[in-house]
Amino acid sequence: MLWIKSLHIVFIASWFAGLFYLPRIFVNLAMVPPGSLAERERLLLMAGKLLRFTTILAVPALVFGAWLWLGYGIGRGPGNAWMHAKLALVLLVVGYHHGCAVLLRKIRAGAPMRGHVWYRWFNEVPVLLLLGIVVLVVVKPF
Repeated sequence: MLWIKSLHIVFIASWFAGLFYLPRIFVNLAMVPPGSLAERERLLLMAGKLLRFTTILAVPALVFGAWLWLGYGIGRGPGNAWMHAKLALVLLVVGYHHGCAVLLRKIRAGAPMRGHVWYRWFNEVPVLLLLGIVVLVVVKPF
């Protein structure tokens, strides 16, 4: 079980690293001056590669997490309401990841972008989600 838990933590950390940086690329894209096509294309290429890599990292993170939950029973049974809250936050993380993919697809298609300040705030969402998840797992408040 400790091997599975270790792998889960490594893949979660790697997945979140991608989720922390991808919206930062969106901030940079929103700040590209009109007519700087080479810079825009370079940032779009970086964002696409990072999204693919981050998606690949998310799969084992979720698989190892499910293995711990279903296979070892971690967080199951009475007195483990914290796990339900954690799973709700994990679903929000998956939704956020999907939202990043949708945003990138729209940006590539030439849809109007929001301002860089909006993307800066959007960039803080995974930090708050990770904070909530870690507190639930470590503190187990309920």
